[in-house]
Amino acid sequence: MFSDHLLNVMGKKKKLKIAIQGIATSFHEVAACTYFKEPITTIECLSFHALCESLKNGEADYAVMAIENSIAGSILPNYFLLQEYHFSIIGEIYLPIHMHLMALPGVTMKDIKNIESHPMAIRQCSDYLYKMKGIQIMESDDTALSAKRVKEQRLKNTAAIANEFAAKKFGLNILEKRIETHKKNFTRFLILTRKANVSVDSNKASLSFEVANEVGSLAEALMTFKSNSINLTKIQSIPIIGKPSEYSIHVDVEWQKRKSYDIAMQQVMRQVRNLNILGEYKKAKMEYI
Repeated sequence: MFSDHLLNVMGKKKKLKIAIQGIATSFHEVAACTYFKEPITTIECLSFHALCESLKNGEADYAVMAIENSIAGSILPNYFLLQEYHFSIIGEIYLPIHMHLMALPGVTMKDIKNIESHPMAIRQCSDYLYKMKGIQIMESDDTALSAKRVKEQRLKNTAAIANEFAAKKFGLNILEKRIETHKKNFTRFLILTRKANVSVDSNKASLSFEVANEVGSLAEALMTFKSNSINLTKIQSIPIIGKPSEYSIHVDVEWQKRKSYDIAMQQVMRQVRNLNILGEYKKAKMEYI
């Protein structure tokens, strides 16, 4: 009897705990469910700092963090968080982002005085919102949270910008569909963990480093990637706090042959300072819907 019970307990796979920014039905939750492809438990965090603390303190096994959007650009504060917490990037996912304007049933556009959503969502819908006259645009902590607030507080003069899952969950009607500025809109999310995992089939890496404040120092490092057939897919500089006029350089690189990447890294280490491999992982596909 005891052994049978033990086998049953051991046979039950424990759900992964994933920290997300936002609440249920947020784009972060959609990204988490899409990436892990198995039942998960989400840890809801209303800020990216809270998300990092959740992962750091062991409340979550992994965290899903948005890092850039094809319309709104890079989320610069998250680069600072990556440097501060020293998490490892083990994967990425590109999620198509469709923004909808939603309100309580029976509410029409003539009733709307306020539109509320996350700042990044507002930026992604800037062309649509620019044309709205006499309407106040308000920022919130999360797209889904805005939809929830409209529902729970019965706000008949307020519309939220969120996804269709939020509209269904909170019983809101979609007034306008696909209000994002460009229809090929996606957000790139990073999958973070506390411990580094070596991926045998990795073909992409995220790196950070510093270079001397001298003519050509950055160009020299970047040319090393080129000469070794390493594709540079992103470069982002962020200020180094406490060091005016000095920057940390973040790059994403891709390779076809691991040996080429290894050789390039050996050379780059001699050209830069404080080289940090934030993660080596499998490049994600970008599929529009």
